[in-house]
Amino acid sequence: MWYYFLLGVIIFIILISIRQINQYERGVKFMLGKYLSTQQPGWRLIWPIFQSMTKVDIRVKAVDVPDQDAITKDNVTVNVNAVLYYKVVATEKAVLEVENFFYAVSQLAQTTMRDVVGEVHLDELLSKRDDVSHRIQQIVDKATDPWGIKVLSVDLKHIELPKDMQRTIAKQAEAEREKRAVIIKAEGEVAAADNMSKAAGILATSPGALHLRTLQSINDLSSDQSNTVIFAVPLEILRAFEGMGKDKRE
Repeated sequence: MWYYFLLGVIIFIILISIRQINQYERGVKFMLGKYLSTQQPGWRLIWPIFQSMTKVDIRVKAVDVPDQDAITKDNVTVNVNAVLYYKVVATEKAVLEVENFFYAVSQLAQTTMRDVVGEVHLDELLSKRDDVSHRIQQIVDKATDPWGIKVLSVDLKHIELPKDMQRTIAKQAEAEREKRAVIIKAEGEVAAADNMSKAAGILATSPGALHLRTLQSINDLSSDQSNTVIFAVPLEILRAFEGMGKDKRE
């Protein structure tokens, strides 16, 4: 009878010793408090009292870095936030080397973001956001390498400027647009003047071209009956009539 009791106890111990590790997890196994091995996905036996296991999720995680007040190199106060993506690549280091790697990565990202923003000017921060993000990613990745963590990317989500600075940038952008408009208009006038100069040269050197142009202009004006046209006869025509009169008298 006691054989059945002993068998039941053994089966019960085995059942409570089974631990399931999912595909996206790894298990860090300890034996009497010492690191023993890293367990792969599947069912694993962890004997009570003597052994224990800590499971670690190895999927990519996103850390929302909260808003941070930072001062740029040119002494402009900005409010910046970001999102950081990382994953655990060495499970035993993530358990043995740092108490809470999720919290540690978040705090490290906040301080690093403030430091990097303080190393650049405002214009560089706004125009080269990807470079600043890459710089933060490199620093955090190097600092978390002893923890067995790989930082995949860092993206600056939002950069908020003071109200007075926003108005100043808006005025600067408006002035820049007006400057471009004036330049484009001036370039157009130069091109038009150049074309008119070429046209005048052609009309002056081509016999009868000026008369044809005059007749074309009269035809365009006569299409609208409401127009009143004061026609000035070119001297060339008057001289032509004068020459015809002389020929008849002769």
